[in-house]
Amino acid sequence: MSIWTRITEALGALAKGESLTEVFDRLRTPRERTVAFAIAVIALGAKMAKADGQVTRDEVTAFRDVFQIARTDEAGAARVFDMARTDVAGYRDYARQIARMFADDRETLCDLMEGLFHIALADGFYHPGENEFLRNVSDIFGLPERQFLALRARFVPDEHPDPYSVLGVTPDMPYEEMRVVWRKLVRETHPDAMIARGVPEEAIRLAEKRMIDINLAWDEINGARV
Repeated sequence: MSIWTRITEALGALAKGESLTEVFDRLRTPRERTVAFAIAVIALGAKMAKADGQVTRDEVTAFRDVFQIARTDEAGAARVFDMARTDVAGYRDYARQIARMFADDRETLCDLMEGLFHIALADGFYHPGENEFLRNVSDIFGLPERQFLALRARFVPDEHPDPYSVLGVTPDMPYEEMRVVWRKLVRETHPDAMIARGVPEEAIRLAEKRMIDINLAWDEINGARV
C-alpha cells in the first residue's frame, strides 16, 4: 500500500467524522510517523496556500519538491491536496495534534515548519496572511521566537538574510559561543543524524538547503571578523 493510499485513508476517516485525535493516535507507530509527517506538511501546507487567497501552480509544484511522487501516485497525491485545501479554517486543530504527536521531537516540528516555508515562498512572494499563518503554527508548536525568525530570515527574499538571524544568534554573542551554535546546527542537520532520529526522507531533502544556508551564514560572520 503506497503512502498516498494510507494518507488518503487517514484524511478520508476525518471526512467520515473521526476526530483528529483518533486518526493521529493510529499514526503513532514508527512506521506510520512518516504518514503523519506527510499529512502534517500537506494538510497545513494546503491550508496555508489558501491563506493568501489562492492556490498557485508553483505551490502545488513545491509539494513535488518535498515529496518524490511516483507517476502511479499522482492521482492519490492530488486527491490528498484537494481534500486538505478546502479552506484555512481548522488548521489550528491540525497544528495542535501534530504538536502533540511530535512533543518529544522538537527538531521534527522545526523540520515541518521548514517545509511550510518552502511552500509559502514557492511563488516568490511572502503574503502577510502566510506570515500570520506560519507564526500561529510556530507558536502552537512551541518553537522559540528566535527559531521562527531564523527560518523566516533564510526563506523570505525581501533582502539579504542576516547571518546572525539565520543561526539564531546575536552579534554581541562571544565568537566561541556562536561557533558552538553553528557546529550544533551542522551536526543536527547532517543526514546521518536525521536518519538516526527517524526523520522521514522528505525532511532530509529539505535539510539539504538548511545546511547550505547555515554554512553560508557562518562564512559571512567569519568574513566580517577578518
